[in-house]
Amino acid sequence: MKPNSTALAVSLLSGVLLLTAQAATAQTTSPPGATATRPATNPPGQTSLPNESPPATTTQTTGEASRDPVVKKMNEDEKQKVETKGK
Repeated sequence: MKPNSTALAVSLLSGVLLLTAQAATAQTTSPPGATATRPATNPPGQTSLPNESPPATTTQTTGEASRDPVVKKMNEDEKQKVETKGK
């Protein structure tokens, strides 16, 4: 099978034209401005609003479930071991 020479010439020509157009566009675009924004010397004040809910009390729970007494005893025993013997 012999490739069509016209199709080959057209594809090569279109590739050259696209590369030339891209190079011309790159040369004609102006560079970005040299002015950069600087950070503020004094940071802005607090922009968030305070929470409207009352402060938490000691009777409110945090969502943690009460521990099983057996697990609590095991944890205390392990803490005691670490304190006396080390890891």
